[in-house]
Amino acid sequence: MDLKLSELTEYTGDGFRTVGSRASDLVRPTLRIGVTGLARAGKTVFLTSLVNNLIDGGRLPFFQPWSEGRILKVYLEPQSDDAIPRFEYETHRDDLFADNPRWPESTRNISQLRLTIEYQPTRLLKRALNRKKLSLEILDYPGEWLLDLPLLNLNYREWSQKTIADARRLDDGTIASEWLSFTKNCNPQDAEDEQLAMKASALFKDYLRNCQHHEIAWSAISPGRFLFPGDYDGSPALTFCPLEISDQDPVRPQSLEAMMTRRFESYKTHLVKPFFRNHFTRLDRQIVLVDAMQGLNGGREVLMQLEDNLTRILNCFRPGYNSWLTSIWRRRIDRILFAATKVDHLHSSQHKELENVLATLVAQSAKRAEGLGTALKTVTLSSFRATREGLSKDREPRPCVIGVPLQGQRIGDQVFDGAKEVAIFPGDIPRFSTQEDFNDPRALPGGTDALRFVQFQPLRTETTQTDSTATLPHVRMDQVMNFLIGDYLT
Repeated sequence: MDLKLSELTEYTGDGFRTVGSRASDLVRPTLRIGVTGLARAGKTVFLTSLVNNLIDGGRLPFFQPWSEGRILKVYLEPQSDDAIPRFEYETHRDDLFADNPRWPESTRNISQLRLTIEYQPTRLLKRALNRKKLSLEILDYPGEWLLDLPLLNLNYREWSQKTIADARRLDDGTIASEWLSFTKNCNPQDAEDEQLAMKASALFKDYLRNCQHHEIAWSAISPGRFLFPGDYDGSPALTFCPLEISDQDPVRPQSLEAMMTRRFESYKTHLVKPFFRNHFTRLDRQIVLVDAMQGLNGGREVLMQLEDNLTRILNCFRPGYNSWLTSIWRRRIDRILFAATKVDHLHSSQHKELENVLATLVAQSAKRAEGLGTALKTVTLSSFRATREGLSKDREPRPCVIGVPLQGQRIGDQVFDGAKEVAIFPGDIPRFSTQEDFNDPRALPGGTDALRFVQFQPLRTETTQTDSTATLPHVRMDQVMNFLIGDYLT
C-alpha cells in the first residue's frame, strides 16, 4: 500500500512519541487506558468509582490481584501532562458521599489522572528486577468527541448525506424541522455567503442541542465540538453544516459547498486529528461506556443508530496484539471493553439480556478487532449503585428495582417528584441469541410503550465524606478492573 507523504510523516511522528513513552516505561511500567462513552453513559461516575474502590479497598472479589492479597497500596500521583487538565476526583467523590448526594457534572473536556499501584508480583523475572510498581494513566474525554472519530473516514458530501438522512429519520417535528427547512432552501451551487453559513450553522447547532436532550435522537450528536467549542468558539472551523447535495453536481469553486467543504476539512485537521494523534496513539487499552437502556427506551430506530455509531467508533481504534516491535514503535489497543452502564436500574434477573443486547450491537465490528489480536469483552456494570431490588405488590409479584427517580422522570402519565421512593418494573428486555434475532423487527421493542427505564437519584451511603476509607457501592467494577489491568499485575 502506498502512503502519502503527509500520512508517512504523521505515522513517523506517532512512532517517535511512542518510543519516548516506552523509554519512560523502562523506569516504571505504565499502562494507559482511555475512558470514553456516548452521551449519558456515566463516564465521570465510572472513573470516580474506579479510583475510589482501588485506593480505599472496595469489595473487589473478582479483581484477582486484590482477592489474592497482592495489592499492597494504591495512591494518586501528581499530574504527569502539564497540557491536560487533572480529573477532579476529590470533588466528584465528595458529591457522591454528601449528605444529599448528587450526580457529578458531565464530562465537558479532556482530563487525566495518574495512579501508582504497588503490588506483589508472581512472575520470577519481575521479582528479580524488583518491578513492584505499575503506573496507571487514565484519560477521560467527552463522549461527544468520540463520535467525531468516524469523520476522519468521511468526506463532506458523505457526511452531509448521512447526517441529513439521520435527522429526517429521527425527527419527530421538534428536533430538526427548523434546520432542515432552512437547509432545503440553500443551494450548494450558490456563491459562498458568510451570513448564510452562520445562520445555517446556528440552526444545525440548535438541532444538536435538541438531540442532546431528546431520548430518541441522543446518539446522533456529531460534530461533538459544536456543543463544547472551547477556544474554537466562533471560528470558521465550527461554522458549517450539512447541505443537500446531489452526487452528480460538481463542486463549483467559491461556492457554498466549497466553503462548507473547506471548513469541514479544517475541523478534522485542527480539532479531530490532533485529538486522535496526541492521545489515541498513546493508549494501550480502551473502555467504551454505553447507556444501552436509553437506546432501548427509543426502540428499534435508536438501537440501529447506536449500532452504527459503535461500529464506526470501533473502526477508528488501532486494534491489535502488541508485539515488542509494535509496542515500541506504533502502539496498538490490545484490549477493548464495551460496558452497558447503570445496570442497577434493572433487576439482576435481566442483566444477561442487557449484555446480550450490547454484544449484538458490537458483534459485526468486533470480528475485525479480534481478528487482529485484540481481546474484546462486553459487560454490564453500575459504577455507583442507586437502587435496591425487590418485588412489586401486584397480585403476581414481579422483580423490581426500588429507588428515587430524578425529578421530572416519567412513566406514561406518571411524573416523579424526585422525593418519593418507588418500585419500578421497566419491562422485559428482548432475548437475542443470534444476529438474525436482532435484525428481526418483531424481536425489538417498538419504543417507549414497550420499555421504560428512568434515571434515579444517587442513594445516600452509610458512610460520609468524612470517612477517608469509604467506598462507593458498585456492580461488577471488579470484573472491569480484572480485564483492563489484572494481567499487568502478575
